Amino acid sequence: MKKASSSQAAIKTGLAPGTIVYVGNKAKKDLFIDVFDYNKDYLDEKQLKNIEEAFTYENKETITWINVNGLNHVNEIEKLGKDFELHPLILEDIANTKQRPKLEEHEEYIFVVLKMIYFDQEQNLKFENISFIQGSNYVLSFQEADGDVFDSVRERLRNSKGRVRSQGADFLLYVLMDAIVDNYFNLMEVMGEKIEELEENLFEEKSNNDLIQEIHNLKREILRIRRAVYPLREVVNGMDKVETSLVTEKTQLYLRDLYDHVIQVSESIDIQRELIWSLMDMYMTTISNRMNEVMKVLTIMATIFIPLTFIAGVYGMNFENIPELKFQYGYFVLWGVMVVVFLGMLYYFKRREWL
Repeated sequence: MKKASSSQAAIKTGLAPGTIVYVGNKAKKDLFIDVFDYNKDYLDEKQLKNIEEAFTYENKETITWINVNGLNHVNEIEKLGKDFELHPLILEDIANTKQRPKLEEHEEYIFVVLKMIYFDQEQNLKFENISFIQGSNYVLSFQEADGDVFDSVRERLRNSKGRVRSQGADFLLYVLMDAIVDNYFNLMEVMGEKIEELEENLFEEKSNNDLIQEIHNLKREILRIRRAVYPLREVVNGMDKVETSLVTEKTQLYLRDLYDHVIQVSESIDIQRELIWSLMDMYMTTISNRMNEVMKVLTIMATIFIPLTFIAGVYGMNFENIPELKFQYGYFVLWGVMVVVFLGMLYYFKRREWL
């Protein structure tokens, strides 16, 4: 992964500004384009065979959502950009999947970059760059590959649910952004379950090297999510304050609600980040407590054998005039004394609750 990113960065080095170069890990994906063209009483949903078919939707009176899957097809993206008169630097940013979330306001359109985050079937965390171009009567969305979180939006368009069919392109952009943010809440729920599971394993004393690796991976994931979500606050807040006719006052009210949702997600991320750090501390404390228990047992054993070793050492000295040396039952008496000392020390440690 890192080698691929480094080679892609090297390809971009030295190129003129506005040169479209795909920066990502899905270079073999096919181009897939779907379109929703609609108004309050009309809906036309279709899949386009080539990018040229999308050119006819630019000046229609209906609202059009053109969703392009396959950022590796830079020639097709460039054709679409020329027809919709998009700036070359915008097209360059669309093909660069390493872009951070941002908002750019142009005279004829608004450019928005977000991060779509989800778990795949194997529960691996995936980050996908998604770009939006919103004009007066259209929204262009660019995804790295097929598969997204917009199924609920498509169903609302098909079934004419909610306000989306009766509103403009700015409201459609809000709905698409809201779908991404709503998925963040699902993401936080899954992350919370993972933290709870790790916490239970720690309390059940299942600490091992795999557990600390899981905690470390979870910490790394939450930091990646934080970097993807935090800039979104500026994006949504900026859309609420843009001075353009492309975003109406009605939509700005919904954008303020979306901003509140982004703040909630950010706060959840901070809370879970602190919980993960506390798991690290808890793990280290558990390891330390286990080490202390081992050291306590070893110390007690050594303490018990110190007087026994002393007695055995005294009577093991090679002196002829040891009084008990000629005693008939000296051996058994010595064993009796050592057993009494042993049991007495065990009783003492038990009384002090050291055992």
